[in-house]
Amino acid sequence: MASITLNNLVKEFGAVRVLHEINLDIEDGEFVVFVGPSGCGKSTTLRMVAGLETVSGGEIRIGDREVSGLAPKDRGISMVFQDYALYPHMTVRKNLGFGLKVAKTPSAEIAQKVDEAAKMLGLEDLLDRKPKQLSGGQRQRVAMGRAIVRSPEAYLFDEPLSNLDAKLRTQMRSEIKRLHKKVGNTIIYVTHDQIEAMTMADRIVVMRGGHIEQVGTPSELFNEPENVFVATFIGSPPMAMVEGQVHLVDGTPQFQATDGTRIPIPQHLQSKVQDGQKVLFGIRSDAFSPVGHGLPRPGKVFTLTQKVEHVEPLGAETLISVQIGSSKVLSKMFNPTNVEVDQSMEFELELDACYLFDAETEVSLGLD
Repeated sequence: MASITLNNLVKEFGAVRVLHEINLDIEDGEFVVFVGPSGCGKSTTLRMVAGLETVSGGEIRIGDREVSGLAPKDRGISMVFQDYALYPHMTVRKNLGFGLKVAKTPSAEIAQKVDEAAKMLGLEDLLDRKPKQLSGGQRQRVAMGRAIVRSPEAYLFDEPLSNLDAKLRTQMRSEIKRLHKKVGNTIIYVTHDQIEAMTMADRIVVMRGGHIEQVGTPSELFNEPENVFVATFIGSPPMAMVEGQVHLVDGTPQFQATDGTRIPIPQHLQSKVQDGQKVLFGIRSDAFSPVGHGLPRPGKVFTLTQKVEHVEPLGAETLISVQIGSSKVLSKMFNPTNVEVDQSMEFELELDACYLFDAETEVSLGLD
């Protein structure tokens, strides 16, 4: 096992810089997930750690070694790809042991490691099958097993669940977390799916445009987003951003949306704003619900009447869309009753669970 350190890491393709001085310390045994939209640089970063992309600037350290100039085979890592990359003419047993065979590992040791990996991943009954005889989830477990048998210092996963259906993705998330708990090695995992990131990671690295936007635990990113991008990327449904500005009413700041709707500014944020300041008011659906149909509200609640724009039944809960200013805001209703489009309803908003961001910089006004 080993820590991984990225120091001022830069990647350029010709005159185009796609990674901008990435700095990150990953602790020994930590499960870190890189997440972000397509083109943000997360897979490029992973491939640079793996040695599949050259480094344009900065350094990569695995443990106490600087590895930026080393070949992939000399870095002490194993990588699991999105497309499994299994040899179709080989059995599962031979696929699992192929890398060790190439490395001229003794046959007895190969057999032992293959059997251990197969038992760990529930592949014992599949060792004599070929990839075409396996399901998608089984193929992915074989790809993971091929990485395990090498006993690397770190595992790298590049969107390994993208080709699986929703049910299998849920199952494989559990499998990978179980694997990490059992082997304890450092893992870097790349995905565009924030649900995967939230459910699997010790820490999440949110990227955009070749920059790191924020690093933190799933709870920190959900509850303490540093900017609008992180706030709207992490969480499902995403946080709504209502445009408006601050107005003083009898000396107390209030938020006024573009349609005139006024909402008290949470007390812990009142000292962070100025009269006339343009802001974005962040509302999560969990903090906004029809009166009598929400979660218990421990904090101060503000009630407002809104017309229903859209209704989305989800079984145990219903999402209701309303318009505040120029923004669509989702409300989560529990113990749902019949709700009609264009119906006027009273909603309660838990103020202490809301957020404020500067409209120009998009930085959270709740940062210390």
